[in-house]
Amino acid sequence: MMVNTNCFVPMTDANQNFSKVVRMVDESGMAVILKNNKPRYVIVDFDEYEEVSKIMQLRKQKIEETAEKILADNMEAFLELAK
Repeated sequence: MMVNTNCFVPMTDANQNFSKVVRMVDESGMAVILKNNKPRYVIVDFDEYEEVSKIMQLRKQKIEETAEKILADNMEAFLELAK
């Protein structure tokens, strides 16, 4: 994942000046909160969050459909292995 390093904010700064974090999100689309100098949290605009949530939900659905198809296609082999 490519992250603009200008979007990094130490946890203490985020705690003390949350409006700075909000401005950063408004200007660049995201802010990354650092904890112990490591990226820990990402703050994004709510519209962006909804979009990512939809993509994750579709991905989960696709994985479940694929797993069900694999099980159905190979049920005989799985039953044989279960003996």
